Order: sequence, then structure tokens, then C-alpha cells
Amino acid sequence: MSIFNKPLDKINEADLQALIENKVSEGKDIEYKLLLPGSTDRDKKEFLADISSFANASGGDIIYGVKTKSGLPIDICGLNNLDNFDSEKLRLEGMIRTGISPRIPGLSIEPIKLKNSNKVIIIIRIPKSWISPHMVSYQIKDHERFFSRTSNGKYPLDVTEIKSAFLLTETIAERIRDFRAERLSNIIAGETPIPLLDNPKIVLHIIPFSAFQYDFNINMEQVYKNRLRFWPINAKNLSCRHNFDGFLTFESLPNTDITGTYLQIFRKGIIEAVEAYLLRPRQDNLLIPDIIYEKEIINGLKKYIPLLKEFNISTPIFIMLSLLGVKGYIMGTNSYSSHKEYKIDRDNLILPEVIIENYDCSIPEVMKSTFDIIWNAAGHYGSENYDDNGRWNRP
Repeated sequence: MSIFNKPLDKINEADLQALIENKVSEGKDIEYKLLLPGSTDRDKKEFLADISSFANASGGDIIYGVKTKSGLPIDICGLNNLDNFDSEKLRLEGMIRTGISPRIPGLSIEPIKLKNSNKVIIIIRIPKSWISPHMVSYQIKDHERFFSRTSNGKYPLDVTEIKSAFLLTETIAERIRDFRAERLSNIIAGETPIPLLDNPKIVLHIIPFSAFQYDFNINMEQVYKNRLRFWPINAKNLSCRHNFDGFLTFESLPNTDITGTYLQIFRKGIIEAVEAYLLRPRQDNLLIPDIIYEKEIINGLKKYIPLLKEFNISTPIFIMLSLLGVKGYIMGTNSYSSHKEYKIDRDNLILPEVIIENYDCSIPEVMKSTFDIIWNAAGHYGSENYDDNGRWNRP
């Protein structure tokens, strides 16, 4: 994790000065460098070992342009690279991409301009990786190594630690899938935080990998302050309340305690969105309204994902879509008409997860493969709501 309690692009010079004032020493989640890595093999290998050690441990920041003494920052010197930052960023990214295997998802590089000078600080933020351990594989095979970090800095992993790292990653991914399976079982059994309409359901799970990595909880006061931004999928009005799992928003239906859609925000930063109205039978017609449901899911994700970033939740983030109770349904071009009647042959479509590796991704592009599988289940080649370049092209 980063020691900064804010997104990388929000860090400023005052935050850097605070590192000196508070005597924040180098350790497991931060390292200072006076200069950027050079072009020699030795410099490159040292740089790659630093990067991979953070990814294989808890993540953190490497800050370039800081003078240190005995591991403590003593001066924010800066680098004379402001005009050439883009090319320098490409150089660093190229070294990381070709010198570390597998690729580290979610890594970011950001400049911080210093006041009253033409100098910058460059920060590389390395997230805790969900596909660790990562190996330094630059050029010479004898130098292939796995590194991790402690409070004393990086160190090479031994064989036992390497095996444990592989097993840990597999365990976290399995825990995420188990969480989803348990929640779907509860929804099918009617054990939801608020009673739902008895219709087929769209279920969307947004699960940060960090939710199962370490003892992390989001600030529920911050969730409450942002409650008007947590609209459930396809909601026309908004009600909300705290509950045992965290915070719940839902649409109130007149004269009833039942809702057609809700959004549960868990304390670990997990979001569960359930909608039970779009797939309702229409005069005995069982249709998936393709444009409407895809649009509602995309719009929901476009609201929820930026909020996770504001809560300082790091990527990667798993997105898991499920359709419950849809056996016999066909794919409709809109709410009231259909294509050829290829009926879905199973009650529940549990779609494979897709992964957001960084917050700059395109939500429609990320979701295309998921939507395509639903169309496949109804006998079609893929979603007809995308153009030839994979962009969602409906209004």
C-alpha cells in the first residue's frame, strides 16, 4: 500500500515536504531515489528488482528526486526532466514491460512539479499484484530472481517463499469467487438486505482484489457523504440506510417494503448491485432487453468505479455479472420485440469475471466480452450494440 492516503495524481509538493517533516523513513512501502535509473545493465537490473519487490510485497511508492541520509528524506531536490517527462515515462515503462514477468497490472508513473523551479519529482506507484510473484528476467538468465520487501528494503525470495507467493495469489482469487458464489446463493434463496420483486435478476459484483489482501475497510462516513452518487441500477428514486454489511441504497416502491433494485456497499469496498425489474416477463414474453440492460450496467459501472478510486482503493478490480432465472429467455432488440427465438437453456448465467487493471480503462470495452457471452447463450454471434472497433455505439 502507498503511505499517501490519496490517489497518485492528487499528491502535491506539500505532501512530499511532510515526508521530511514527519521523518518518514524508507521501508516496506516507500523508497527514495536521488536520480532516475541509468542505461547500464546494472542500473536496469537494480531498478527492476526494486519495482518487482513492491509488487511481490504490499505495493508502495518509489519517489525519484529526493536526497536521503540514513534512509530519511532530507531534501526535495527534484529532477530536470519536466520537458522530457513523456519520453522518460516511456523509457521506464519499457524497461518494466520487457524486464519483469509476468507484467505488473495497475502500475502508474506520475510527475509532481515543484514550485518556483523547472524541476519535478517522479513517483512510481506499484500496487500489490494479484498475479505475483513477478520475476526479474532482464537479459541474462542467471540474474532471473524473485524479490520481495520488508521494512529493511528488498531481498531475494528463497524457493519456499516463491512457492508460498504462488499459493497466496491462487487463494485470494479463490476467495473472491467463493464470495460471489455465496452471495448468489443468498440472492437465489431470497436472503437479500431488502426484499426484492420475484422476477429474474441482474446481479453485478464489483470486487477489489485488495478486499481479500489485507485488513482494509473503507470510510463509511465518506460513503454516507457520497450516498446520492450510489444510485442502484435502473432506479427512479433513492432511499438509503446503514446496515450490518455496510451501507444500502435502494429504490422505494409505493406502499410496500419490496424494492426492484438495490446497491449494497460492503465495508471492504465490495459493491453488489441487484436489479429485479428489467428482466420481468412482459405479457408472457421472456425477453432480455439488450440495449436497455447493457446501457444500465455500463452507466452503473461508470458511476461506481470512480467512487472506488476516490476511496483510495487500488486496482485490480474484478467485475462479475450474473443473470438469474433466465431459462427460456431470448435476446430482444428492445423491450418489446425479438430476434430469432433461440432460448437460453439454463436458469442462471454466471459469467466469467473481467478485470479492471487501471482506472483509465473504457468500461464498454471491458464489458464487451461479458455481453458477447450472454448473446452467445441466446444463439447469437455477439452483442449487436458494439461497432467494428469494439465500442458500445448505442445512445
